[in-house]
Amino acid sequence: MKDLLEHIARSLVDHPDEVQVGQSSHGGDLILTLHVATDDVGRVIGKGGKVANAIRALLRMAAARSGQYVQLEAPAYGDNPEP
Repeated sequence: MKDLLEHIARSLVDHPDEVQVGQSSHGGDLILTLHVATDDVGRVIGKGGKVANAIRALLRMAAARSGQYVQLEAPAYGDNPEP
């Protein structure tokens, strides 16, 4: 899942080298956290959140095929990932 999200995000943004995907688990659920450059946040969210919702739908479909549940989180604007 992490690789899928990273591939999708890198193909959408202007600064693919700044894409970072974090992964954690909570009660058997997979939680993915996406960090992109500040300039690219709008590209990943899209108008009305349509791009972000499409990404979530793709992740849910891929997770369902492997019997998992996945949740995508994106930090607030200006948040930087921990090194």
